[in-house]
Amino acid sequence: MIEKTIERWHAHLRGELPGGLDALLHDDVVFYSPVVFTPQRGKAITRLYLQAAQATFPGDAGGDGEGNGAQGSGSFRYVKQILSGSQAALEFETRMDGKVVNGVDLITCDAEGRIVEFKVMIRPLQAVNAVHARMRSMLESLAPGGAPSSAS
Repeated sequence: MIEKTIERWHAHLRGELPGGLDALLHDDVVFYSPVVFTPQRGKAITRLYLQAAQATFPGDAGGDGEGNGAQGSGSFRYVKQILSGSQAALEFETRMDGKVVNGVDLITCDAEGRIVEFKVMIRPLQAVNAVHARMRSMLESLAPGGAPSSAS
C-alpha cells in the first residue's frame, strides 16, 4: 500500500504529480516538525510546512531511495527507504551552510494512499538549528501575514 504513496511523493517532488500535495495529503493529516513542539494538524498547515521544507532543501528528492537520484541544483537526496504496510521511513542527506544534514521522513498513509501522518527528524544539533532558522524565514515568506505562531 505505501509503495504507491511513496512513488507519488517522489513524483510530487519532481513536479510531476497532478494535484501536487493536495492529491497526496489527507484532509486531517498530522505533521510533526523537527523544530516545532506541537503537532500541526490539517492539510493547509502541512502543505505550508512541506512547501517551506522543499524550498529550504533544494535538490532532486525524487531518487529511487537508494541514493541514485540525479542531483539537481541542490544537494538534497533520499539515500534509503524502508516500506512496510502503510508506513515508510525515508532517510535523506543534504548540506546546509557547509554542514551535513541527515534526517528521516516517517510517513503513514491510509487505505486510499493519502498521507495521514508526516514526521521529520533531523540530526545533528547544528543542523536542527540551521533548519530552524531557514524554515522560520521560509514560512514567513510563504504564509499570509507571516509565519505561523508555532514556527518559533
